[in-house]
Parts: sequence; structure tokens; C-alpha cells
Amino acid sequence: MGKSYSELIEYGADRVLDSASELQAMDIRLLDVSSSCDFANFFILMTAQSPRHMRAVTEEIESELKNIRLTLHHSEGDQNSGWALLDYGDLVVHLFAEEYREYYALEDAWPDAKIIRIIQ
Repeated sequence: MGKSYSELIEYGADRVLDSASELQAMDIRLLDVSSSCDFANFFILMTAQSPRHMRAVTEEIESELKNIRLTLHHSEGDQNSGWALLDYGDLVVHLFAEEYREYYALEDAWPDAKIIRIIQ
């Protein structure tokens, strides 16, 4: 029997965390935003070390989630803009260059979010 949608989202979040960690993204955080956000249950935030690094991490995440049949609904930004967003419905992945991570401060924008996991 296949995974339920919520199990698939949680499994997808684990795959993103593993992939980002393996590719040495920095300050990776999994946030449960379900109590304060009406369009997603989880945010994953991470910092890339360069535009090339951001592209590699983005491509790996997209590949991993496609392999488990999670559909990319929408994406914005890219390695040249200093940030990228990958929207998989209840799982939203945010990749930032360091200066954009500080500027947008999404952790502060969702103060009720529960931090589930941090990978330095």
C-alpha cells in the first residue's frame, strides 16, 4: 500500500533535509508552520554558499522529490537572484544566499512555527 499524502510530504521533507545536508547546505531548518500558515504545513530553510551551489542543491531536491512523485506546483527565483522557492503544496523549500537569508528572516516572519529539526 502506498503512502498517504501527509506521509509523502513528511518523507519528502526528510529527503530534502538529507539531500541538502549531503550537499553541504548551511543552517538547514525544518519548520512546522501548520498552526500559523494556511497554505503549507512545513517550510524548509537553508543557505547556499554560492550561485553554483544553490543550483546544485535545487536540482538535487527537485530530482529527489520527483523520484518520490511529489509534484512541484510552483517555483520562484534561481541561483542568480540569491533565493529560490520550491512549492510542493504542504512542503515549501526556501534556498537563500547568506545575505538574502538575513534580509528575509523567514524564521522571524513565522514566530509561531515549531522548529522540528536543525542541521548546521
